[in-house]
Amino acid sequence: MKYVPLGRTGLEVSRVCLGTMTWGTQNNQADADAQIEYALENGVNFIDTAEMYSVPPSAETYGKTETIIGDWLSRHPERRKEFILATKIAGPGLKYVRDGSNISGKTVIEAVDASLKRLQTDYIDLYQLHWPNRTTPHFAKHFPGVISFTDVDRADQSAQMLDILQGLETCIKAGKIRHFGLSDDTTWGINEFIRLSDKHGLPRVASIQNEFSLLHTKDWPYLIENCVHEDVAYLPWSALAAGALTGKYLGGARPEGSRWTYAQRNGIFRDTALVEKAVSAYLEVAKKHGFTPAQLALAWCNQVDGVSSTIIGATSMDQLKEDMAAFDMTLSEEVLKDIMAVYKEYPVPF
Repeated sequence: MKYVPLGRTGLEVSRVCLGTMTWGTQNNQADADAQIEYALENGVNFIDTAEMYSVPPSAETYGKTETIIGDWLSRHPERRKEFILATKIAGPGLKYVRDGSNISGKTVIEAVDASLKRLQTDYIDLYQLHWPNRTTPHFAKHFPGVISFTDVDRADQSAQMLDILQGLETCIKAGKIRHFGLSDDTTWGINEFIRLSDKHGLPRVASIQNEFSLLHTKDWPYLIENCVHEDVAYLPWSALAAGALTGKYLGGARPEGSRWTYAQRNGIFRDTALVEKAVSAYLEVAKKHGFTPAQLALAWCNQVDGVSSTIIGATSMDQLKEDMAAFDMTLSEEVLKDIMAVYKEYPVPF
């Protein structure tokens, strides 16, 4: 396993981050226990979760994943020091989470305490804002004309960010969290947090996790360039495009228990005619060069310049083993050339 810096935190994290959002719906406690133990035994020292999990999000599943991790930690407290634990505060819009309110300094403090209780730990290594208070070009909102940036009150958003930073500082001084990161945010969001941190002597953003895969590369090159030069770790999530890049959904297939058989909060917006064509072409590349489709997609993501640690999630141990093996694989120039031929034909399939 290879390790990389988590921004300027001084922490080193594995190139593989174990994602957990299925724990509590598609996976039970025994599944989670097995995944945690396998990951730790094989060099993974980075685990990511969120108060909103498990998915699909609902009032009934809220907090379940953190509770499952807490259950494991309650039985293995001596192993807490073996890994970097990351979780997230939900952004606005979920009525069953703080009445759907915006993130604020006050709600950060409240949410951190609640997560610590569910996780059964004294501290969180990386506390992330799951999505911003303002609408951002994520979750199929990245096409021109879908959202309007000029309608945003910049001064108001900046004031909200400052308030959030002050809440994070309170938690850091109390020893409850060590560092903070962003998720589903933009280049402006990163830089405004950095500007406010520098101006007011507040905690500096360590990382950002955004959706990134062969089917969804909107962060390349501008946001990733920004991360590299500002020492902000870039953490791709959904590197398999919610499972699409495995090929299991081709032809309208919906394998029993798979993610696309569950109701989706934003609909199955990744299910498009162009995705079908792109995935079929990537499967041919994988077959030609002796990779599984999942390993081709993950190995590609891992080799992108500027990617720090890729978040992977699996609903079975076989999937986890297959996915983790991808990070020991090297893609030759010939493989990369074939991948790029497909990518250039289908650069924005959803």
